Amino acid sequence: MKLHPIDMHNAITALTCALDLVGVDEVRHGKRVAIMARTIAQHLNWPATECLSILYSGMLHDCGVSRIHEHHQLTETLEWDGAEDHCIRGADYLSACQPLAHLSSEIRYHHTRWEKRLEPSVDHHIRLRANLLYLADRIDMLQAPFLNNGQILTEYPAIIAQIKTLSGVLFAPELVDAFAEIANVEAFWLAMEPEYLDEDLRGIGNHTPTTLLDIPAIKELARLFSRVVDAKSPYTDEHSQRVAHIARQLAMDFGINGYELEQVEIAGLLHDIGKLRVSEDIIDKPGSLTPEERATMHRHSYDTFRILQRVFEGSKIPVWAGFHHETLIGDGYPFKNDNKELDLECRIIAVADIFQALAQERPYRHTMSLEHILNDLQSRVATGHLDAGVVAQLTENAELYYRLAVD
Repeated sequence: MKLHPIDMHNAITALTCALDLVGVDEVRHGKRVAIMARTIAQHLNWPATECLSILYSGMLHDCGVSRIHEHHQLTETLEWDGAEDHCIRGADYLSACQPLAHLSSEIRYHHTRWEKRLEPSVDHHIRLRANLLYLADRIDMLQAPFLNNGQILTEYPAIIAQIKTLSGVLFAPELVDAFAEIANVEAFWLAMEPEYLDEDLRGIGNHTPTTLLDIPAIKELARLFSRVVDAKSPYTDEHSQRVAHIARQLAMDFGINGYELEQVEIAGLLHDIGKLRVSEDIIDKPGSLTPEERATMHRHSYDTFRILQRVFEGSKIPVWAGFHHETLIGDGYPFKNDNKELDLECRIIAVADIFQALAQERPYRHTMSLEHILNDLQSRVATGHLDAGVVAQLTENAELYYRLAVD
């Protein structure tokens, strides 16, 4: 099977950027946790491969968090009773993604107290790695209020002191001791500033070789992204995966095959990744959106485009995914492209997205029947918003596509 080059460092960095959007602002929580965990691991003389691995675990540690309300609980309290739920979800997502499955166990336990006895199957090495993530995560929670007001250099001694009181209880003593040694200098904290953080991650990426993955592994990676997005709301459960299935079938009906066909499916899986920035209060709103809420919703396809550019550089995937709300008459968003700038694959994903959404229940309406969905699509063709040929192809096998949308 043919292997394709994927920059896993950029892919993981892109996913942590997307996860940061759950906090509404790009707060770089995952990146700070990653850099701190790696720095502590280096101080403990862990092998270079272990230090790189813990960096990636740090960036992915919150992949089980999709909802803003949950994000706030995790970033505003030292310990939260509901923290384990996102650990279980994150571990489940990663275990199903072969390129990242080796990180799932430490993600599963990254909010577990050091003093708590774990099941015998969890070896000391995984327990220590998980606890390092927990330590870095809680350090970031404590430092976050002082990052944007210039107070961190006066407040960090108190943070170190507080962490020391939790040695042997929340955190492994050897990890706390290492943290206390390296954090007693200003440079440790100043490295958390956004420009330095991003620069350091780019530098690490420049020395990280490209990974070769086959198509099933790339799709597993895309499916990981999509599961995080679709978990934003019960109304969007499996939306991205179903859009991907519909888009793939439509592409096959148009004679698209080979790697191009696989890219259509991947673009379908990833088309809504920018929605991680959108509050679930907007996604789940039963009534009409305000102009401000609509503007927030409209930016999601641009965020999708920019995030995917980091992962699939030189590919059409960012375009096919990011243009799914453009129209043939140029009144869509976010670029207002018209039919001259929209590939067939863009038009296919646009139709697949609308068709599946109409077949799925939403907070502002019930599921629509197949007859009503087809009438809706035809009305959008008549106004110049959707491609007539794509809608005609879907209509010809409407029952098949409806099963893909709802089963």
